[in-house]
Amino acid sequence: MYDEQVVKEARAIHAELYSTEPTTVSYAPGRIEVLGNHTDYNAGTTFSCAINFGHCFCISKSNKPGIRVTAGDIRETFEFSATCDEKIDSYWANYVKGNFYYLATEHGIVIDGIDCTFLGSIPMGAGLSSSAALEVATTYAALQYAGKTIGEDISKNEIGILAQKCENVFAGCSCGLLDQFSSIFGEHHGLIHSDFRTLETYTVKLPDDAMFLMINPHIKHKLADSPYNARRQSCEKAATELNELVDYEVAALRDIQFEDFQALKDKIDPEAAQRATHVVWEIHRVEEGVKLLAEGNIEEFGQFMFDSHETSRTAFENSIPGLDIVVAAAKEAGALGARLSGGGWGGSVCALVKSAEADRISEEIISACKTKGVEPTIEKIVPSQGAQVIL
Repeated sequence: MYDEQVVKEARAIHAELYSTEPTTVSYAPGRIEVLGNHTDYNAGTTFSCAINFGHCFCISKSNKPGIRVTAGDIRETFEFSATCDEKIDSYWANYVKGNFYYLATEHGIVIDGIDCTFLGSIPMGAGLSSSAALEVATTYAALQYAGKTIGEDISKNEIGILAQKCENVFAGCSCGLLDQFSSIFGEHHGLIHSDFRTLETYTVKLPDDAMFLMINPHIKHKLADSPYNARRQSCEKAATELNELVDYEVAALRDIQFEDFQALKDKIDPEAAQRATHVVWEIHRVEEGVKLLAEGNIEEFGQFMFDSHETSRTAFENSIPGLDIVVAAAKEAGALGARLSGGGWGGSVCALVKSAEADRISEEIISACKTKGVEPTIEKIVPSQGAQVIL
């Protein structure tokens, strides 16, 4: 399952630009983060799902050296060498260049003499990991073009780590692996449980009568320009200080026992403790959420989502008024749960609803938000298959 329309349009744009059909086509979906906010770089666990919106990446052979890439929506083109580490003065181009660079320098897969086009259906800046989808789609297409087999020549975990490094170094955002793993390991109508210490993933089935709404208030953000990196530093500081107070190793916030954190948080740096409160609770909620879904208790799982947004708002302070308005409207309309999805400081809200109630709840959310000066759009989210090579 993939966004057939965006793939069709991407292939047509490539043929128009380069006067030849692409010989390699890949697709990678965006994601919604369901539970487990900012836990990935704290060696924690998350619930997420790939979504029915994504990026298509096309490649054909060029008659000149180098890599030429065009963003299909804005028709902007950059050229570069796979082995050059110089960053490009472009928000999007570095996501592409970094993946070719690390394939060449860390995996010995040097690609040259190609023309590329990409196109996506993920709203940029909506907090749905358009950047990770682009990174993963780029890598899948590049590997296919180079004749490499995913799972044999390079593992899916390695692709995720490569894409994360591209985001960390070339885009300047110290993100964890949540976004890339969600795009890679997505399953139809399933939530992805990811453990970012062991790098193990498994699928947890979503009840047949439940679905998600993606509520976009159109508040754009760029994580590299947000306090994201500062929050990560606070979490690392909290782990370091907690490590001095217990008789076991706390290498990351994942390691502190929940009861110990509650007893010791007042003995560490106040700001670090405040940020860590959100993360420690999130890790706890994810693991309790596994049990709730196994029991079919979707209502209490939804309450965890509301709780998650509240600690995002008060402890981690990565929400903003527009997102709070949307979450409150979703709760008032009868959503089972709602929370900001992604890094925060903008982006979208993920709401859990009964499928039969989706249209009514959507209408009530839009109506309530408009009275507060927010005009969101809402899409029904189908948990979808992860990245794939189409051609």
